[in-house]
Amino acid sequence: MPRITVEVDGAVHQDDVEPRVLLVHHLRDRAGRTGTPVGCDTSNCGACTVLMDGLSVKSCSVLAVQADGREITTVEGLGLGGAPHPMQRAFHEEHALQCGYCTPGMIMAAIDLLRENPDPSETEIRAGLEGNLCRCTGYQNIVRAVRRAAAEMRDPAAAREVAP
Repeated sequence: MPRITVEVDGAVHQDDVEPRVLLVHHLRDRAGRTGTPVGCDTSNCGACTVLMDGLSVKSCSVLAVQADGREITTVEGLGLGGAPHPMQRAFHEEHALQCGYCTPGMIMAAIDLLRENPDPSETEIRAGLEGNLCRCTGYQNIVRAVRRAAAEMRDPAAAREVAP
């Protein structure tokens, strides 16, 4: 079995893995990151989205061996000193979830979207999140949360000015 070294949420994990193990299963079963859900296992829903070297990937479409030497950030690794990341806070404050199953992947994909485009329009947010499905909401509050987080990440004082 190949031995991999992966940094997950700032902690280095060295493990022997079978070549066919998906990153999502490695994160949950070996790294203890159960905040990354197993959704469809076909890369259709996006619930398992994480950041790999800062870029969003659907962890059900990445083999654990492909993550060797990479830095993985899960929804559990966001924020500093126990404080939630602005995107997590915005999702909470804008009620951008119902069942919450898609939320980790939506948050991670949205963070990557804002890395590329720190001030996206509603249309750009919808396009940027199109690979992540929510079966409970109409996406209105998700879009509102991303706009709120974008404003806060650009200028913390501006977040208060974003219309509810």
